Amino acid sequence: MAERKVLTKYYPPDFDPSAIGRTPKHLRKSGPKVITVRLMAPFSMKCTHCGEFIYRGRKFNARKETLEERYLSIPMYRFYIRCTRCSGEITFRTDPKNMDYECERGAKRNFEVWRDSKDEKYNETEEQTLDRLEREQGEEQEQMERDKMAELEEKMLDSKREMQIADALDEIRTRNARIERNEALGEEAALETVREDIDEEALRAEKEDEEAARKAFMTSSGERVKRIVDEEDTPAAGVESKASAAATPLPAMPPPSASFARVKRPKKGGVNSLGIKKKPSLV
Repeated sequence: MAERKVLTKYYPPDFDPSAIGRTPKHLRKSGPKVITVRLMAPFSMKCTHCGEFIYRGRKFNARKETLEERYLSIPMYRFYIRCTRCSGEITFRTDPKNMDYECERGAKRNFEVWRDSKDEKYNETEEQTLDRLEREQGEEQEQMERDKMAELEEKMLDSKREMQIADALDEIRTRNARIERNEALGEEAALETVREDIDEEALRAEKEDEEAARKAFMTSSGERVKRIVDEEDTPAAGVESKASAAATPLPAMPPPSASFARVKRPKKGGVNSLGIKKKPSLV
């Protein structure tokens, strides 16, 4: 029993290490680092050997291999798993460019609506990716500027609405104060105040009309438009005297007396007055 627990082993003098099939670690060939990891299937797939469907999230004991290939200094890895039905080997690798995984051998990735292989986003080059990112950034800046303009317009509308509300409130307060003052003075004073307000409004409207008429008959230089009277329209001296005489008031004449005598009216002309000739009779 004590020999079973010894740490050292006996090697005979004629021992040949090369005869052992297993190669020691310090004599193995250097290659890609492979380790065993526990992972879940990153996407649903179908085995090409037996047709078995492997759903996303199924757990596997996989071999992880670090590749020499890199994308923007990001390391890439390859994973080896076995089909749960036929034990066929399935390999897939990481795709940091598209932030996804790429199936390489042993299985076929199931179709996904949101990930179409014909989509330009998954098949574009680095230059196209940079152009797309610049274009998206420019669109975002334009959207931000548009939002700022809309916000400024909304603020202007709000300020205008507030001014209108303040004017309406001032008008309501003025009217309420006038009503309270009229109630305190009495009915006669209230009527007098209303008459004064009406007279003031009438005077203001008349002044506005006069100002509008004055502006209508004023030129751009400020001269007043005058009417040009023709010589034919100018009245003669005699006519002016007659007009002045006619303008003087005449003494009032007594009204004519009413007469009930029968007046004989002249007869109207017959057919001859119309210029129609009567045809002679043939008999």
